[in-house]
Parts: sequence; structure tokens; C-alpha cells
Amino acid sequence: MKLPESFYLNNNVIEVARNLLGKYLFTRIDGEVAGGYIVETEAYNGSVDKASHAFGNRLTQRTETMFRQGGVAYVYLCYGIHEMLNVVTSVEGQPHAVLIRAINPTVGLDIMQYRRNMAVVKPNITAGPGSVGKALGISRKLNGISYQSDELWIEDQGLSFPDEAVTAGQRIGVAYAGDDALLPYRFYVKGNVYVSKPNR
Repeated sequence: MKLPESFYLNNNVIEVARNLLGKYLFTRIDGEVAGGYIVETEAYNGSVDKASHAFGNRLTQRTETMFRQGGVAYVYLCYGIHEMLNVVTSVEGQPHAVLIRAINPTVGLDIMQYRRNMAVVKPNITAGPGSVGKALGISRKLNGISYQSDELWIEDQGLSFPDEAVTAGQRIGVAYAGDDALLPYRFYVKGNVYVSKPNR
């Protein structure tokens, strides 16, 4: 069952990032379904978060999607290579987002393997946000699309992880954010091989 719109309207982006662990993320691209359950996320706390694209209420052509009502995808290009998938949360005008950093693949593994050009399936097939984007066929064409769509959606299939099975730590690659880089806004499932490094 797709997550209801109300799930995305929570104005506590940290809580949403934690609660997304164990939820199933799917895409249907050219009729092919691929996905798995989320094992790693990062929260970006909008205008007050120096690591966020929307810090200081920075509204640009790129960040406009973040200011929409929660429940849509924010997809951006990183380093000119990687298409990164985010979940926009909270109410319109409050630019909260959760970066999907890793999934445990369960459906369409052959499709993901082809997209990743991997002769043999290895854990890095969906470890890290760039890998997730490529494996799931994510592109900026999906920027702004609703998570209620039939191209991109998230389901609750009853999987959850107790707090003792989850680590909260610093986000990756945001050293420029100063003190905010130290905030424990990254969540991942302990011991899951699909979690990006470091995963201690």
C-alpha cells in the first residue's frame, strides 16, 4: 500500500528520515518495475540547515521543488554525473527533504544490474545515492513528480526496524556546512550490506 499523503506532511524531517527506513521504494520506468526497501537516509532541515540546498530560504530554479507541499520527488544532478533522489516533506513553503542514500533491492534486480552495467551483483549496486538513482532509472524528468504516481512511489509493507537496529550519525559529504555537518541526521540499518560507507 502506498504511503498516504499525510506521511509526507510531517514537519519533523528528522522523524520522517528515520521512519522511511524499511519502507519500499519503487519505480516503473518504460513498464519495468524495480525497487526495494530503504536502508539509509539523510535529513535536510530546510532554511535553517547549512547543508541544505534551501538554507536561508534560497529559492532558485533548482530548489523550487523543495518548497512544494510534501510528497513529491526532488531530483538533482550531483557532480555533473549522479541523479540524486529526495523525498520532499512538510507543508508548502517549508523546504524539507530526505535524501535516499541506499536501498536493499528486492524487485527487478536484473533491471538494476543492467542499468548499473554490472556483470555480477554486488552490494554497491544500490549503495549510495548515485547508485540508487542509476539502478532505479531516476532522472530529473521525475523532479516534482508525486509519490502517489505509478512511476515513482513508496509503500509500507509492514517492515520496521527497532531503534537498536538503527544508527544515527553525521551526514556524508557536507563538511562545508560547519557545525551543521556534525548533526546526527543520517540514519541507516546496522549491518545491512547495501548501506554506503562508512557504516560502522
